[in-house]
Amino acid sequence: MPEKTETIVVVGAGVIGLSTALQLQEQLAPHQKILLAARDWPFTTSINYASPWAGAHYRPVPGNTPQALREETQARRTYAHLKHEATIPASGVEWVEGIEHLEDPPREYLAENALDNYTHLEGFRKLTDNELPTGVKWGVRYMTFTINSPVYCAYLLRRFILRGGETKETALVNVDEAFYLAPNVRTVVNCSGTGIGMGDSKSFIIRGQTCLVRNPVNVTLTRQNSDGTWSFCIPRPLEGGTIIGGTKQVNDWDPNPSLATRETLLRNATKWFPFAEGSKKEFDVIRDIVGRRPAREGGMRIEREEVGQRRTVVHGYGAAGRGFEISWGVAEDVVKLVKEAGLVGGKERAKL
Repeated sequence: MPEKTETIVVVGAGVIGLSTALQLQEQLAPHQKILLAARDWPFTTSINYASPWAGAHYRPVPGNTPQALREETQARRTYAHLKHEATIPASGVEWVEGIEHLEDPPREYLAENALDNYTHLEGFRKLTDNELPTGVKWGVRYMTFTINSPVYCAYLLRRFILRGGETKETALVNVDEAFYLAPNVRTVVNCSGTGIGMGDSKSFIIRGQTCLVRNPVNVTLTRQNSDGTWSFCIPRPLEGGTIIGGTKQVNDWDPNPSLATRETLLRNATKWFPFAEGSKKEFDVIRDIVGRRPAREGGMRIEREEVGQRRTVVHGYGAAGRGFEISWGVAEDVVKLVKEAGLVGGKERAKL
């Protein structure tokens, strides 16, 4: 007699949820399936659905805190995975040169082991004093990736569905509701960003404002200004424009773009942006972007929790502004917790 079908519910269709759902699909037993449940999807827009608003690019972040060290390992695994995605034009991932110029480098960038965060990057080298622009005290170059985030999220969702994944549009108030979305749900994977309905006092949002412009560029450049603020440009592949950023405003719930912020972002970027030769050296603005990054004190919550008899929640939320950079590493860590608890079949399915 065949086993009763068991559904694993993944909550959240942001880049973390989509990556995790795809990783889980490779581990399913024949009697298991995945239901991806979310309020927001790659074809919708919401200020609280951060993934489609992202730049996004890969840039190492030196540091020796437990959070920084964990994210470093997750980022390295994601970097390796995205090398493959960049070979698929429809993914919206593209390899470009990354440049960093810091006018007043924080102490973690000057630490003896700071460059260890960069050594895995192809083409990495530290810039000599003669190569640094005026006012810049620290700089590096390397090969990295940029992502057209709406295209990439839609690409991941399409792969999930083609592999047999099911979806349900729903606005959950509490993660416990997910156990009732299908018959025989034993496992819920909580990739809801802010940890929906968990009462997690460590969760908070970070408001980000950027500006999408038409000006093309073939590098992603990050610049730290002398006052400690940061500027960056991130080209979106497949002619998606260029993101100029950005801000990080903790617990700022204002949903409205600030014209003053836009002017500051563009004024700072004008100083270093590689405008096309012969152009007016002005930005052609398409739109302002405001999004709320789901953050968490101490970094992401990645742990397994028993919430009742034969009911388990595996958490993976709170990525803040590094969701794309650490997505596949996080997905692997979450799936590992599911496997260790014997909640998913060990027979690997063929990759499509």
